[in-house]
Amino acid sequence: MHLPAELSAGQFQLVYNMLSLAIAAMIASFAFFVMARQQLTAKYRPAMVMSSLVVLIAAYHYWRIFNSWDAAYALSASGSYAASGKPFNDAYRYVDWLLTVPLLVAELVAVLALPKGHRGPLMAKLVIASALMIMLGYPGEISSETGPRIGWGLASTVPFLYILWVLYSELGKAAADNSGETKVLLRNTQLLLLATWGFYPIAYLLPVLGISGASSVIAVQIGYSISDIAAKCGYGVMIYAIARAKMSAEGVEEVAS
Repeated sequence: MHLPAELSAGQFQLVYNMLSLAIAAMIASFAFFVMARQQLTAKYRPAMVMSSLVVLIAAYHYWRIFNSWDAAYALSASGSYAASGKPFNDAYRYVDWLLTVPLLVAELVAVLALPKGHRGPLMAKLVIASALMIMLGYPGEISSETGPRIGWGLASTVPFLYILWVLYSELGKAAADNSGETKVLLRNTQLLLLATWGFYPIAYLLPVLGISGASSVIAVQIGYSISDIAAKCGYGVMIYAIARAKMSAEGVEEVAS
């Protein structure tokens, strides 16, 4: 990512604090998911294990992004932050997404407890599509030209829309087959998916929409961080709530330790 030569103290600190918040949110979520796993029956535990892995991987990469951002700027005598000459490595985000997005789709499939014959092929298709989405989006993210950014973005959108369509259809079917709290949670998960995943292409297109320079950099970093917290921490909490609701519907209230 091309960084502006100078940021105000407020701009630098806004990103700095947001990245710090993301690290704290991921670590806290990891601790919760590890403990929450013991409250689930065997068939729902894999989903919670995947949730734990997602936020653990994200915590590591956010720590690397945080350190890279801190090193990329130095406080000047005027009180602003000037580029230090050290590159800001935002590729950590794409490495993170390449690992965590397949896990995110896999954990949802796992918690739905679909028949084995349907679960395996569905998970394989979603994992491949999510990997393609990330790999196709990265060349556009690092491009400083509008044409390649739009082209790679459109290519990345194809598997992105496929994933959303599959997840929405599977969640819709699951909601129709359930009732009460489980049905409400599945519908809320649909809304969470739309709200969080829908923001990524918006942040990706900010430079194309004429938002450039410091404003673009700040908006992208803040937007991606907020979306990641909701899409990983919040999503994991929803997965846990769905598992607990399905256990309750099955007549299982407590799990023997």
